[in-house]
Amino acid sequence: MHQLVYISTSRREISPEMLREILSVSRTNNERVGVTGLLVSGGNRFLQVLEGPTEAVCNTYMRIEQDKRHFATVVLTSRSVSARAFGDWSMAFKQGSRASDGTLREIVYGITENLTDAGLRADFRGFAELHSQAA
Repeated sequence: MHQLVYISTSRREISPEMLREILSVSRTNNERVGVTGLLVSGGNRFLQVLEGPTEAVCNTYMRIEQDKRHFATVVLTSRSVSARAFGDWSMAFKQGSRASDGTLREIVYGITENLTDAGLRADFRGFAELHSQAA
């Protein structure tokens, strides 16, 4: 089992339609190849974890990296893991934009509370902290 965590920046404002399209295509593609994970969006930044068979994760990331809608793609971690941190989610998604949803920081802290992988939890919480400071 392989896990890859990366961050990237959108070239333009992230509209709800853009997110729906990204998630729809990602979920279909990921389910087909056995990749699961989580995508967090904050401002014009994305933080994503991909998990699954090594070849599928690497191919998925290469396809993402070539997507012209974003740039400054940086791999934070890429490693073998014994189990998936995000279970059966073909691509879970969280965004902190509406007041009723809570802040991005609150959402990320909530979804990472039960992660047993302290490094992965720190990646997501660090992303949320940086985004909160920039807001």
